[in-house]
Amino acid sequence: MFDPGKNCPLILTSLVLFCTSHALFASTTGRLEGTVRARDTRQPIPGATIMIMESKQGAVTDEQGEFKIPNIQAGTYQVRVTMLGYRSMLFNQVTILPDLRAKLDIDLSSAPIEMEGVVVTAERPLIQTDITGSSYDFSAQQLEQLPIDHFNQVVGLQPGTTTEGHVRGGKIREVHYLVDGASMQNVIQGGLSMQVPKSAISQVSVKTGGVDAEYGNALSGIVNVISRSGGDSHQLELRADKDNLFGGTQVSKTTDAELTFAGPLLRGKGHYFWANNVILSDTRWWQDMQYFFKSPMQKGLSGLGKIDWLFSGEQRLTAQLMYALDRWRDYEFSWRYNLDGLPQRATTGIIGSLNWTHTLSQNSFYSVTLNHNYLNARIGRGLVDSVKGDPFEYDFYMLYVVKGDRIWWADMKQNITSLKADVTHQWHPAHIFKAGAEYKYHEVNAVIRKMEPQLTYFGKPIIEQPLLNYSSDYRYFPRSGSIYLQDKFESPQSHSVINVGLRIDYLDPRANRPAIELIPAGPDEYVEKITSYVKAKEQFHISPRLGFAFPFTEKSFFFINWGRYVQYPLFDHLYSGLNNVDLQRGVKVLRGNPDLLAEKTSALEISARYNLYENLVLSALYFSKETTDQIDTKTFVAANSRIAGDFGFAEYVNNPYATATGFEFLLSREKGAWVTGSLSYTLMNAKGLSEYESQGLNYAQWGFPVANSPFYLSWDQRHTFKVDLLFDLPHDIDINLVGQYHSGRPYTYYPSQD
Repeated sequence: MFDPGKNCPLILTSLVLFCTSHALFASTTGRLEGTVRARDTRQPIPGATIMIMESKQGAVTDEQGEFKIPNIQAGTYQVRVTMLGYRSMLFNQVTILPDLRAKLDIDLSSAPIEMEGVVVTAERPLIQTDITGSSYDFSAQQLEQLPIDHFNQVVGLQPGTTTEGHVRGGKIREVHYLVDGASMQNVIQGGLSMQVPKSAISQVSVKTGGVDAEYGNALSGIVNVISRSGGDSHQLELRADKDNLFGGTQVSKTTDAELTFAGPLLRGKGHYFWANNVILSDTRWWQDMQYFFKSPMQKGLSGLGKIDWLFSGEQRLTAQLMYALDRWRDYEFSWRYNLDGLPQRATTGIIGSLNWTHTLSQNSFYSVTLNHNYLNARIGRGLVDSVKGDPFEYDFYMLYVVKGDRIWWADMKQNITSLKADVTHQWHPAHIFKAGAEYKYHEVNAVIRKMEPQLTYFGKPIIEQPLLNYSSDYRYFPRSGSIYLQDKFESPQSHSVINVGLRIDYLDPRANRPAIELIPAGPDEYVEKITSYVKAKEQFHISPRLGFAFPFTEKSFFFINWGRYVQYPLFDHLYSGLNNVDLQRGVKVLRGNPDLLAEKTSALEISARYNLYENLVLSALYFSKETTDQIDTKTFVAANSRIAGDFGFAEYVNNPYATATGFEFLLSREKGAWVTGSLSYTLMNAKGLSEYESQGLNYAQWGFPVANSPFYLSWDQRHTFKVDLLFDLPHDIDINLVGQYHSGRPYTYYPSQD
């Protein structure tokens, strides 16, 4: 008998293999289309040739003078238009954005003899009408002008975000980072797994709302990085920054250097690109850390290399390798007199991929990608058997840690192999259909030795109480996958757009959950008994997405977007402490739960954009989010919940929820003389029942009840003002002004984000 649950991996694999014969790596490519007419008669010109100079992709206009060039890698290009009997035109700065279309309406002047061509600078539309959500795009030149060290810092410059990376009231880990469609997430503990050299970036797209169905495993936002490729000329670039070149104390003593190579392997066929970045820093805390550690306290090496081979203008094979090695020391203000008591940190990450794209016609193209993601995160030195140390202690006034160690050692590895295929087909002049599937095979392996003292509400250790044991040792092989369908309808008459999408996500934890019974052994004392093991359930989640865009007037557009978003728990939340030996000994305070449900968000966004004057655009937006099945901890013990070991434990559970509502106002000027940039104001309200996954355990440890009504989250900012202005002065001098102000945040308990 056919069992859909047991056969889901087979179904997903079959769909992937099916899609490889038709499929677009949609998150990295866009399209160029338009019409060619005669300038004097306004009649369409059939047979005109449109060529993208860098990629050798092209098209010929039909009888109506129209052309389409699909499957163009996002970036900035030169486009040449030629026709016998007409003067040729060369368009510079033609920007192709991922998932979107660029439009060129071209008027050619007749020329009976060969004449010099006309060079034109292309301009993007002031209001991008074919996207129904909130998206902010940055070119390599714009990133270079911003005062940021890493690409992910651009998130904090957008409306509705905080400088730490919270997007519209969500947690930091609810943002998903991608490079050329490859995930850069740490699936064990969360966060960004590695950095990318700034010189390797062609574009960055930040989506803060209204995300299409092709993007998944994110509740608050998507950051999609498009990397550069080599061309037909050899290039060598060197960049170096040093923040303390002229001395001073308000510095991080940071040296940042990048070296980039690019050029042809075979002109017109193969190209290479290789960028490397080295960062040596003493961090902003160097005035305390210099007494404990040698300079530099933070060392990082990252790089991106790729080879593109063009079999033709329609077929491309890309091999890409990203790598990063980071070593650093933690800083906490309360440890400033005992910083060497904090463990050393290190990560090593490698992401390799092969991508094949094939344009079948002006209306159809596909892409297939094989990807492997390796990440090793280490805490502490030496081998696990060498872990030792004395519990840390505070001074007499309970202000600073003066001796002892944070007893913490970890070696965590993730290996993820994925196969992804996408298809796009314009089955009607007004409809663009997309579909895709992805299958992932994970190997997660973690060995953790962590002993923490019991703490008071103010974060001070309780010396007379036994240490809490957070140690863990697990290795699992979960599987996940996804399928999405999306149709975009664009009406040429009304200029309205309808986006309809559906996404299905799948996770098989491939683990067993222990059924534990607490048997009374005395006053406030219990003994655990594992009665059985229950196989964790496979999970399916359906996420519909719906968006509308339609004009009010020639200069104003109205947008509505609603969607359901899903993010699976981190694997540490699923598997931590499930080792059979640890369970029998009862040494684990906090245990994973492989039956945790995915966190879910329903989000509504309504906005209007109006072209006030020439290049000035005003946007007003309202958003509302509700997140359910958030992850927290629950203590399973009847009385003294601060006692660990055989007397009780805490487990990850689904129960809290969070809400966020707000208004965003943005005044922007993307092009024009003298000054460009934006001014924004955000009014926001962010509430929830939990701020982090172990909050319930800490409340129980402190002797407080878990919150049963929403409270303002620690990153809640009621009022936020942001400015990002670029002044174009004479003599090729540019001045970039970036600043922000926000009203105070709610009072927060220990630990603060120092």
